[in-house]
Amino acid sequence: MSLPTNIGVYGGGRMGAGIAHAFLLAGASVTVIEADSAAAAAARGRVSASLDKAAARGTLTEPVDRVQQRFTVATDPSALAECGLVVEAVPEIVELKAQVLARIEEHAPEAKLATNTSSLSVDQLAGGLARPERFLGLHFFNPVPASELVEIVVGAKTSAEMVTAAQGWVEALGKTAITVTDSPGFASSRLGVAIALEAMRMLEDGVASAEDIDTAMTLGYKHPMGPLRTTDVVGLDVRLAIAEHLAREVGDRFDPPAILREKVAAGHFGRKSGQGFYTW
Repeated sequence: MSLPTNIGVYGGGRMGAGIAHAFLLAGASVTVIEADSAAAAAARGRVSASLDKAAARGTLTEPVDRVQQRFTVATDPSALAECGLVVEAVPEIVELKAQVLARIEEHAPEAKLATNTSSLSVDQLAGGLARPERFLGLHFFNPVPASELVEIVVGAKTSAEMVTAAQGWVEALGKTAITVTDSPGFASSRLGVAIALEAMRMLEDGVASAEDIDTAMTLGYKHPMGPLRTTDVVGLDVRLAIAEHLAREVGDRFDPPAILREKVAAGHFGRKSGQGFYTW
């Protein structure tokens, strides 16, 4: 199945910019919505820099300036009116996501909607929508351009037609989809966080260094990146929020270890702050 001609991405941070990049490379026209002019300029810079890198790597199939012509950044959600699909990509805060999704539905009444949440309940987010059958989760992975996986999260009211369409979109992006029902942490976050939290406990207990714990997984289990380095890339603050959510929903085996809370309290968020379990 081909992609909609016009696609919106609400939120132009690291994930939103990556999602916009992926859809642009697949041939769609993309509109990114940001909160204000400064955030919009930053989002434009992220996507433009990402496209330039893709051009330098030779992964673009057309000139970068032609791709840029299909890319728009705006602060008014009415710019989404012609979009066939809008992906919400704002921070992992239930209230914020719910507000943004309602705003998208208001300004793009014909669009199909998706949330890029990595752990929040799709059904809970769908509760405030007028057309929940046209809504599901599209969980992209960081960095989006290089990642091969998209997790499709199906809510209780998501239509079968919407699921089929989403599977086609992922295929059109050149990525692989897994389809899961709405549940705490879905499949990927639940497994990934479980391994990461145990790695943190091992570091706390002095079992081994961060480097050796990660090497155990990269060489012993063929993971492309160890759980502690992955946490740095994802963001320690993001991992903490997901772990706290899973602890509430699944059980105390997901309680965040003290080392994670302490690092986040100190502002050590990983790669984006320059310091996490590693120095960047």
